[in-house]
Amino acid sequence: MSTTQDYQAAEQLLHRPARPGELVIGDKVRPQWIDGGARFWYAVSNGAGRRFVLVDPAAGTREPAFDHARLAAALAAASGQQVDPGALPFMALEPAGNAVEFDAFGEHWRCSLDDHTCERAEFTPPGNPLEVPSPDGKSAVFRRGHNLWARSLSDGHEWALTTDGEPDHGYGSGPDCTSNTTLLRKIGLPHLPPAVAWSPDSTKVLAHRTDERGVRQTHLVEARPADGGAPLLHTQRYAYAGDAIMPQAELVVLDLAEGTVVRAQAEPLLMPVLSPVTAKWAWWAPDGSAVYYLDRPRDLRTLTLHRLDPVTGEVTTVLSETGATRVEPNQWAYEPPIVKVLAGEVLWYSQRDGWGHLYRYDLRTGALLGQVTSGAWAVRQILRVDEAERVVYFTASGLVDGDPYRRTVCRVGLDGSGFAKVTDDELDHVVTLPAVPGGQEYFIDSASTVDTPPVTRVRDWDGRVLVELERADIGKLTATGWTPPERFRVKAADGVTDIYGVLYRPRGFDPARRYPVVDNLYPGPQLTRVAPCFDPGGMGLDAEPLAALGFVVVALDGRGTPGRDKAFHDASYGNLADAGCLADHVAALRQLAVTRPWMDLDRVGAFGHSGGGFAAARAMLDHPEVYKAAVALSGSHDARCFNPGFVETYDGADNPEAWARTSNVDLADRLEGRLLLVHGDMDDQVHPEHTLRLADRLIAADKDFELLIVPGAEHTFIDCLAYVRGRCWDFLVRELMGVRPPGYRPAPIAVGPELLGELFA
Repeated sequence: MSTTQDYQAAEQLLHRPARPGELVIGDKVRPQWIDGGARFWYAVSNGAGRRFVLVDPAAGTREPAFDHARLAAALAAASGQQVDPGALPFMALEPAGNAVEFDAFGEHWRCSLDDHTCERAEFTPPGNPLEVPSPDGKSAVFRRGHNLWARSLSDGHEWALTTDGEPDHGYGSGPDCTSNTTLLRKIGLPHLPPAVAWSPDSTKVLAHRTDERGVRQTHLVEARPADGGAPLLHTQRYAYAGDAIMPQAELVVLDLAEGTVVRAQAEPLLMPVLSPVTAKWAWWAPDGSAVYYLDRPRDLRTLTLHRLDPVTGEVTTVLSETGATRVEPNQWAYEPPIVKVLAGEVLWYSQRDGWGHLYRYDLRTGALLGQVTSGAWAVRQILRVDEAERVVYFTASGLVDGDPYRRTVCRVGLDGSGFAKVTDDELDHVVTLPAVPGGQEYFIDSASTVDTPPVTRVRDWDGRVLVELERADIGKLTATGWTPPERFRVKAADGVTDIYGVLYRPRGFDPARRYPVVDNLYPGPQLTRVAPCFDPGGMGLDAEPLAALGFVVVALDGRGTPGRDKAFHDASYGNLADAGCLADHVAALRQLAVTRPWMDLDRVGAFGHSGGGFAAARAMLDHPEVYKAAVALSGSHDARCFNPGFVETYDGADNPEAWARTSNVDLADRLEGRLLLVHGDMDDQVHPEHTLRLADRLIAADKDFELLIVPGAEHTFIDCLAYVRGRCWDFLVRELMGVRPPGYRPAPIAVGPELLGELFA
């Protein structure tokens, strides 16, 4: 049974912004580049506070960024406060010549690194989160009303870049359906930063005019406004699958000095989910001579690369590819396209041979010059192209025996010769590249697996380790009773295809006991549920916290999800109703239990959020013989009233029969087990009508279920997550363990503008 102590252990494992304490030390390095990228510093937890480290890759050195003890003593003397050198009272610092500046004790400080003296300094406000600064640091672009404006960062002078913006036809905004208006109101921001990209020389801005005129209007009622007044109506532009009118982006180039607006002489781009600039589907050439962008028609079966002349607005087609199903520049929908324009040629990602590989095209004629990579594996990311040496460096998955998801850093000649692994081991490699031109001689490599804590190193492009940065310390994590998850491979429901997942054993695991099981679902097809790297916290969906409560927790990626060959991913095409192939989940549970008799398959539950909420309810409706209880958070239960950028991408652009199949509403009469539906009434991503439609049909079918509508909550329940999470945990404990929950609630999350970077990273 779950005790208060189990709930407290679960809370410690929560993967969330601003979670209390850090149980893993040194697992993440977030570099802050200096000296044009030749060096960097980073802050890392030491268990009590933070230490600051300075790295010089060329010299192979890693050392304290300053004398922590001397700085602590100097700050204590200047402030009159006690300062622990092992727990310095600031989270970040700003190099300023041979000094550092930081905020502590409600004041701004400048400390010399020569004599380690500290003094109060004039505070320079950080950049406005609603502005996008230019590369040269002289200007910034921001939204004002429906137009884009520029501001001089030296004297504050402001001027309009566009003047004809109108409601539903303004500049620099993404589609309203993903504008996160409810969440931003809670954080205290009016909107997201503008969707713009600066030219390399800081003279022009690539942006778009967003046209949502005629897009379907939807409505949310805010039952409890912050001022305590009458309910408020919030209207949102939000297209449904099959709607004739979708959001569009009209590309423009704005010249700051000349004040000109150059409009692309081409049809607007369809923009159902994300701005093409934000999604990096539109970008500047390195020399600023052109803008390149990708475009697809509504059926998504053709992908085209265009060149936009930023002076004339003329648009020419560079190359195009057509396929039998969707043609993707990356299987992961929210990762940048795997396309690189070089001097005279293009590296182009294609799945035409059944895998994801690079092809080389002539930039001027669009002629295919050759296939660069090949084999039963897939390119994941282009890291660097050395045009002088005619070599491309990239990450690939599928080169590690026994786990096709682990990533390997590789190199190959642009003519397809000389393939080699830069990281030749069995680990998963996450690469961080210097974000500045001067840091092209090295990369930061974090190597781990789901049960191997990461080691972070700086490597050169031959794979040599220049300097080791961190070896993650998981001592505090294991002290909570945490044990590493088990990576498993089983057969899919077809009995042939290998599928992979992870299994989390309960806290205090005893193989002589039998434990209830929770299938922690997210069905894709736009991203995978299980990461191949070390990820304490259970990938943000409560996997490890649920294990701490006493459940066996399983998470896996069935057929139809990304990360493998094209046929594996295309299993979801026209089959969103399968929810990432729930039949594969059932097959996996049964195979795992054969050799793990402590898994009680008479007590199996499902848990999921958003698409996972849809899948959790669907598991109950399609497989009632297996799933006895489920929690469905913010579920997209009816594809017919959901974003076409998701539904049409994976179910087809003109397939109402498939959209109807992808509806839990029409299957409500199948419910047999215990179901908890949770939704925020201000969810502007997956509207609460999804859950209410399902509830309506469950009532009509005389089904017993629980419904929690959370007033004021958006898609992620950011300011009431502690309550919602506690209710979900209690439901599963009660329904699958048959015991009374202890009534413990996790601590709430502080909500403010500082969350913006984490939430939208």
